[in-house]
Amino acid sequence: MDLQKIVAFVLLLAVMIIVHELGHFWAALAVGIRVETFSIGFGPRLFGFKRGDTDFRLSLIPLGGYVRMLGEQPGDEQAVDPASFQGKARWQRAIVIVAGPLMNIILAVLILTGLYMYKFPKVDDSGPAVITEIEPGSAAQQAGLQVGDRVLQFAGQTNPKWDFLAKQEMLNGNHTMDVTVLRNGQKLKLWVTPRIDPKEGIGTIGWDYQNIEVKEVEPNSPAQAAGIKPGDVFVSINGQLVANRSVVADAVAHSGGKPMDVQVRRAGQNVTLNVTPYKVNDKAFRIGVLYGESLPFPVEMVKLSFPEAFAESIKENKDNSVLVLQTLGSILQRRVSPTSVSGPIRMAQGSGEAFKRGPRTYLSFMSFVSLNLAIFNLLPIPILDGGTLLLLLIEMLLQREVSMSIKETVLKLGFVLLMMVVVFVLYNDITKS
Repeated sequence: MDLQKIVAFVLLLAVMIIVHELGHFWAALAVGIRVETFSIGFGPRLFGFKRGDTDFRLSLIPLGGYVRMLGEQPGDEQAVDPASFQGKARWQRAIVIVAGPLMNIILAVLILTGLYMYKFPKVDDSGPAVITEIEPGSAAQQAGLQVGDRVLQFAGQTNPKWDFLAKQEMLNGNHTMDVTVLRNGQKLKLWVTPRIDPKEGIGTIGWDYQNIEVKEVEPNSPAQAAGIKPGDVFVSINGQLVANRSVVADAVAHSGGKPMDVQVRRAGQNVTLNVTPYKVNDKAFRIGVLYGESLPFPVEMVKLSFPEAFAESIKENKDNSVLVLQTLGSILQRRVSPTSVSGPIRMAQGSGEAFKRGPRTYLSFMSFVSLNLAIFNLLPIPILDGGTLLLLLIEMLLQREVSMSIKETVLKLGFVLLMMVVVFVLYNDITKS
């Protein structure tokens, strides 16, 4: 790993740890708990300073951090102190526990809000989901899907967008699903079983979707005369859906110079134009357009106001949160392989690649990691924030303390489980590298 990747990963890790632990720290002070230690890293203390009751330190092992509060563990001699963690009401302790992950969520939202105020990728996904490519030997080919098929229904969703299709195929490996397509004016109901990718561990069907976008319009050409503009996306020609460039080229070549009804998508609206190709020689016809890159969706970079950027950030983080939880659910249902889970090595590689691509990509990656860290910490695993919170909620319902022996057993099991998860994700990272 080169120096740039190391710097990118260390910076990412430092921000994640500091933000998370600051949440616990500020919440503890807010409810009157004395904080003894604020540590970046684990193990022996390297250096630091003391302010008030708190020792702020940098420790030897930089793979996390912690906030140690007075009387934090049940059975501590200082647990009876009114300024201790155990000495506070359960709802106050719950606030302190939730505050760490909450700060990571806030960071994720704020980062995207700032980025969207600068540049927001406004995606035009209003067009139909038309299959433009089928991988040979794929699940799509086996199911009988063909290039040019328009997906009308998939996984219970009518007229789905490709974003929905991509998520559903990813989450449903080895699970047969019905798909309804429109082919040559007829509806066909087919059955497709996404295969689990052996490396990534997610479902894959083997279909693709691209837009054929107009990059340039030649002056004084039939396309210009008809009103075709750069940025227009071909939808259909004479009623035939445009699945790839060859559809456009073939339609023009076989037009015989006769007028064609060309439907394009512009600013989210479908516009029908009449284009008459001109004759280049005895065999060739042209309309005078140059195609741009075949992109999944036309994207326009725009600036948003703070309220708009904040709303889009909330939506994006909500969608990402749902996807993470759905992925965990699919792993339990054996529709996604556990090998899809990434650990610190893959995160280090991802942060280095994002850093090389520029500040925007790096900050977006940081936002995504921060959100995932919050979700992971809220999982009901003993020793994590979610496990501690669950135990507190149980005590609130029981209106009494859970016995010390049960708490100790739960913590030991939680530690073993956490170590197993750590070893597993490290093994995944190494085998994928």
